[in-house]
Amino acid sequence: MEIILLQDVTNLGYKDDIVTVKNGYANNYLLPQRMAVIATATNRKIHAENVRQRARKEENLRKEAETQQAALNEKTVRVVAKVGENGRLFGSITAEQIAEALKEQHNYDVDRKKIVVDGAKLKEVGTFPVQVNLYKEFKAQVNVEIVAE
Repeated sequence: MEIILLQDVTNLGYKDDIVTVKNGYANNYLLPQRMAVIATATNRKIHAENVRQRARKEENLRKEAETQQAALNEKTVRVVAKVGENGRLFGSITAEQIAEALKEQHNYDVDRKKIVVDGAKLKEVGTFPVQVNLYKEFKAQVNVEIVAE
């Protein structure tokens, strides 16, 4: 029986693959668990259209991420924080603070969840590199300059 996988199945295939399996495996496991659908003519047409639309959407996301990467690379963001003795902060700089600073200073709206902050690094005054994960393999490096209030 030919089926279209709706999700990755170990030792069988990846999402959107059309594979041939035994009838019992498909009817008793894959179909009831909603891991696959039978590869009828109608389902094949729907599958082809979905794959085509997903490819177009992914291409747009890649282009947008590439332009953002070029714009964000090596930008410097200044964050003001309260500092105690020896240049140590009272706390640390968070991804949310960096995202707000990017919005205010460079007018780039970046989701705070895409900013990778090593908490141990951002606890003192200085300039530190921070990685921004834009999309899959597209990553930008932003320098965060921490200054005393």
